[in-house]
Amino acid sequence: MCLAIPGLVEEVEGRRALVDFGGVRREVMLDLMEEGSVKPGTYVIVHTGYVIQILDKEEAERSLEAWREIVEKMDQF
Repeated sequence: MCLAIPGLVEEVEGRRALVDFGGVRREVMLDLMEEGSVKPGTYVIVHTGYVIQILDKEEAERSLEAWREIVEKMDQF
């Protein structure tokens, strides 16, 4: 099972991007995406270092809110 957390693209240089996952920044590869489709400000899903999906802002925000709720509940234990 893969747990996908949206990340926000901060920079794109060639076929690489810098993505922020809630304060954790990682360099990822864009080889699986159509050239030019990933730009700064785009929310993406990354698997094993490759962007595999672009999310619209609303979908990403819903997912991030769900993750916040999960973390809050886990902190209660």
